[in-house]
Amino acid sequence: MNIAEQSLRFLVEKWLAPIPTTRLRVVQFGRTGYERRRYVRVEALAASGSHAIFFFRHADGCWCVFPPSIARPALTGQLAA
Repeated sequence: MNIAEQSLRFLVEKWLAPIPTTRLRVVQFGRTGYERRRYVRVEALAASGSHAIFFFRHADGCWCVFPPSIARPALTGQLAA
């Protein structure tokens, strides 16, 4: 996927602004609890009503509508020769 297609601006316009007259605003932003990942809540105001979506920043710098997976402990091994 193209990096520009994972930017916050691209995703906000894709998910919330289907028509040019829709007004967009950032309602909330901050960091998640444990891993301190960034999130933004954007609201779209239209004549038909308002909608809001949370966007989450992943470790690779891309924004998505789903939160990043939590790093969990892992166990690896190596066979002895």
